[in-house]
Amino acid sequence: MLGAVIFDFDGVLVDSEQIHHKAFNRVLTKFHYQLSSREYYDRFLGLSDEELLRIVDKERNLSLSNQQFGQLLGEKANLFKEMAATEAGIIEGVPKFLNMLSDGKIPMAICSGALQPEIEMILKGAGLRKFFEVIVSAEQVERGKPDPEGFLLALKLLNKLVRRSCGGKLHKSIKPEDCVVIEDSHWGLEAAKAAGMRTVAITNTYAAEHLKPADKIIVNLTDLTLSGLSALCP
Repeated sequence: MLGAVIFDFDGVLVDSEQIHHKAFNRVLTKFHYQLSSREYYDRFLGLSDEELLRIVDKERNLSLSNQQFGQLLGEKANLFKEMAATEAGIIEGVPKFLNMLSDGKIPMAICSGALQPEIEMILKGAGLRKFFEVIVSAEQVERGKPDPEGFLLALKLLNKLVRRSCGGKLHKSIKPEDCVVIEDSHWGLEAAKAAGMRTVAITNTYAAEHLKPADKIIVNLTDLTLSGLSALCP
């Protein structure tokens, strides 16, 4: 039975991966280093800002102090906000799909490696914040994807909301296998499967051959129906 749908953010709901890439390269310019598009998408797309910067720090022998590390993360976050305000766009089919789930009373959550203020800013600007009962961002987990921590936390928070809406009375908890996760990268798919959840991959960022671990692969969210999502769950 379909209990909830959990979305990745960048590359699934909003077209913002290229903005993250540009913002990082602006920050890394001072170290005379740039991430190529291929390197960014092949190695770093599924990681949080902190995880990406720690890898670059180690591999490029930057020897960043804690203060420098914090400053660079802050610079990148500010650059992303500036660019996202004008460049980030909601992916085609998203509003229609969210309305379909809402009409079907399916709880929705976001589990993303992006920062909470970034997610909130874009969702509110697009008028989509109302759809998501739970948002799990990079700040809320110790281990990013492909670790399942974020998805399991999202499920825990969704079940807490269910209990609250039932006034503390007995209710049927949403189980991992009742959740469908929609992702655009193999990191996210691995994390969702490790959490015991069903997976749908969308080809916004990677071609279908790179998303084979998914239970279903689609081109657009409008390819999905409530009955199709329910069929993924036992």
